[in-house]
Amino acid sequence: MDKLIRLRKKYKYTSSHMAEMLDISKPYYWQIEHGRRRLTYEMAIKIASIFNTKPDDIFYKEFTKK
Repeated sequence: MDKLIRLRKKYKYTSSHMAEMLDISKPYYWQIEHGRRRLTYEMAIKIASIFNTKPDDIFYKEFTKK
């Protein structure tokens, strides 16, 4: 999830900080970021809200190139 990683770094958030804001474990967040865990729509909304955007703005291209 390249765009998610770029956004996180742009906002200067660590993966630990993201996990904390999402109320999930750091390994769980890492798995989402690296495509090892299926992303639920609910989690996509939570992540997008952190960056004040819509889920499609972050994840749409990732899911359409498969």
